[in-house]
Amino acid sequence: MLKISLTTAGLLDKSQLDAWTRQKQAAIHKAVAAGMREGGKEVVESVRVKMQAGFTVKKTAFVKSLRAKVYDRNPDKLPALLIGSKIPWLGIHVRGGTIGGRMLIPLTEEGRRIGRRAFKRVIDALIRSGNAYFIQKNGRAILMAENLRENASSLTRFKRAERARTGAKSVKRGQEIPIAVLVPTVTLKRRFDLEGTVRGQLPVLTRAIETQLNKI
Repeated sequence: MLKISLTTAGLLDKSQLDAWTRQKQAAIHKAVAAGMREGGKEVVESVRVKMQAGFTVKKTAFVKSLRAKVYDRNPDKLPALLIGSKIPWLGIHVRGGTIGGRMLIPLTEEGRRIGRRAFKRVIDALIRSGNAYFIQKNGRAILMAENLRENASSLTRFKRAERARTGAKSVKRGQEIPIAVLVPTVTLKRRFDLEGTVRGQLPVLTRAIETQLNKI
């Protein structure tokens, strides 16, 4: 979610707005909301392009999660435009920061990722079969699993990652495969300038609002 305060002037200045009749105020309110909806679409498309470039997530749903919503139900206040995403972890990539608490980081092939739920299913399957154990390597706790027939589907992406790391053509039956590394904290750098991108698109939003106001 992003909140940017804008300075209103002229027709939208509160002192001048209050001087208009209720009918005129309602027309202005409606025009501003319409301008925000039209301009918001263009702003969101520009932000989505930056978002797609900043992340390796390939799913279209990820980029489309960023949306614009206009709040205009209160007739006594000018409409507000909200630009944001319901994806909870996106915020830390916007701000940067450190996540505390022990976490398992999947050791998948570079450029590929596994979703939280899919990773949980893999871990659950390995634990149920008794095929999950930690080893210490270079001061780190590594979660390992054996390449067993009963875990074939769960281990597919991890076997692919192991082949990519070692250059081997195949992973032998019974061979140990690293699944994840246990870490106490994760520090993430800021990788997506949401505010800067939206601010750069404010002239687009302004023009859209002005276009609607000129129709009054």
